[in-house]
Amino acid sequence: MNRQSAAPPSVRASNALLDAAHAGAMTTASLTADEYALFAEFASARRVQGGERLFHRGDHGATMFVVAQGRVELDFGDDLTAKLLGPGEFFGELALLIGDHARSAGAVMSESGVLLVLQQAEFEKMVERNPRMLAQFLRRTIMRVVLNEQSLIRRLRLRNEELQNALDHLHATTHQLNKTEELVRTDDLTGLYNRRGLTLHLQESRALGMAPGLGLLLIDCDRFKQVNDEHGHLAGDRVLQSVANILRSVAGPEDMPCRLGGDEFCLLIAAEHPEKVKRYADFIISTTQGLLMLPQSPPPVCPVSVGGCLIDPASDWNAWYGLADAALYRAKRLGGNRFEWQGSDAGHD
Repeated sequence: MNRQSAAPPSVRASNALLDAAHAGAMTTASLTADEYALFAEFASARRVQGGERLFHRGDHGATMFVVAQGRVELDFGDDLTAKLLGPGEFFGELALLIGDHARSAGAVMSESGVLLVLQQAEFEKMVERNPRMLAQFLRRTIMRVVLNEQSLIRRLRLRNEELQNALDHLHATTHQLNKTEELVRTDDLTGLYNRRGLTLHLQESRALGMAPGLGLLLIDCDRFKQVNDEHGHLAGDRVLQSVANILRSVAGPEDMPCRLGGDEFCLLIAAEHPEKVKRYADFIISTTQGLLMLPQSPPPVCPVSVGGCLIDPASDWNAWYGLADAALYRAKRLGGNRFEWQGSDAGHD
């Protein structure tokens, strides 16, 4: 038994990939059937005539393409062999992953057909829909690009700064892929940020320097269990979605509505004075009250209790939550369907 056959399958597979890279082979840029179905759902279809140029080598872009019909020729310039792509194959992924990236090849539609065009916004929606599939796609894509870049560097002995920067970006992207689960920041039921999304948002805000003048509202549904017990969990889900829609409607561009879990929500807002926090709370409560006046069964929403406070950016989430939760508890104790305020001094309203 030789050394190669004695190696584990994963090692033998890695060696095969490296051998292909050293030989200058360009690994296949093909989507699986499931990946193609996901891309087709979110991408925009574009019919392109034969001979039409999509972009030149060196052009900056932020768009990825998948060949649905027809063929595309990629020209890498210099003495490198052009590559012909057919249905199910993709190109331009670096521009999408890195953003505003210089194209490493020119692209011409050599045979009339249809391309699926994917922008950053659609890609993020795909991540939300199926993060596991996208993680596998991205890992495979990064491996392919890294191997291709290594092959080109070995063959042409390129040492220029552009390729080195591209490799640095690829390593950074690979590092991001190890945290794929962090991309899943939203609550499936309501579409709001979930607790993880809130945590990541706060971490990013601190890294950039959190702005002063913030307020926090905690919102809790009154008698939510009663809705579930009397009308079923589907009715309860619709109630939670209604509350989420109310928070989404009142939130400004710098505000962040979030479902913390169960029937508990929060709204992080830009507010320098208690009066603004109170205005937000009054809108939330009055809107739920208005919906409850509609003669519907099951009810479209529950009454809500709201607790609010101003927050100190220098303190942490636990301190903010403690203040708002004290006010929320007081609102619940006083019968619910109301707003209570908590000052920075825990013993002072």
